[in-house]
Amino acid sequence: MWFLERLILKRLLLLLVWGLVCGVSSAHAQTSTPPPKQPPIPSQVLTDGRNASLALYFDTLKQGGIGVLHLYGEGITDARAQFVRELWSFVPANDGLFLLLPIGIDLTARQYVLSVSVGYADRTRTLIETLLTVSSGGYGRQEFIVPPDKAYLIAPEIERLEYAHLSGLIDSTPALPRAWDEWGFSLPSTSEITSAFGFYRTLNNTTQTRHTGWDFRAVPGSMVVASAGGEVVYADALDIRGNYVFIHHGYGVFSGYAHLSQFLVTRGQTIQRGQAIGLSGNTGRSNGPHLHWEVNVNGKWVDGVQLTEMWLP
Repeated sequence: MWFLERLILKRLLLLLVWGLVCGVSSAHAQTSTPPPKQPPIPSQVLTDGRNASLALYFDTLKQGGIGVLHLYGEGITDARAQFVRELWSFVPANDGLFLLLPIGIDLTARQYVLSVSVGYADRTRTLIETLLTVSSGGYGRQEFIVPPDKAYLIAPEIERLEYAHLSGLIDSTPALPRAWDEWGFSLPSTSEITSAFGFYRTLNNTTQTRHTGWDFRAVPGSMVVASAGGEVVYADALDIRGNYVFIHHGYGVFSGYAHLSQFLVTRGQTIQRGQAIGLSGNTGRSNGPHLHWEVNVNGKWVDGVQLTEMWLP
């Protein structure tokens, strides 16, 4: 009898230990870093009739979206893309030249010509052209009430000057190699999203504006982390965005974190993906504590969530 009780107790202990091991393993599996995103199959590959091939990693592009272009071939030294009267340079990465093509949030949905000028070591150039389809982003409308003590911030001139200031920062920031790792970009907060990118907003039933980012519910003092590695190019107060951190991730990609209550980084500081950069708050043109997170690619405000979901070179 004593032997049977001892055997049962031993088996119960083994089952308990096994359950704890399985639980720890399961928890580890749930919290472990996902594998890096793999390059998708190009939707289209175009050639210049010589050595260059241009791979497009998208079918259509929506307003506020991002498209990845990959140019490769023997003897290529540089490439420039012209799209909707704007010119962008390709940058070297992996096994060729790449461009993150931003689509303006207000660009009319229709077809546009993409022209890629390819430079060779013998100083000759070729041209690759195709039509790209821009589709509607399907953005809705919101009524947004700014509290009386902040109502002066809905003045269109204040918003215009703030966007001009950010554009100046982007234009004056020296080129930086890609600073993101193989996992690309991640969200800056695990909190609930309360307002999406692209909405047409009416402020206090008078002023029209656009929502250039994503809003996360965040009680004051919540930790805000960097979406990817990069360099802080701004960490100071703005009228509308309040206490604001602006990070350059290289290749013309910037991310912004607004309405902070406290800074944890300074201008010029190099940071890593997931590093704490500030605490959430209610500063600037805000009607309650939250985090506003936005992304700018090559001068255009684009959908940051798309950036976290897509493969990047």
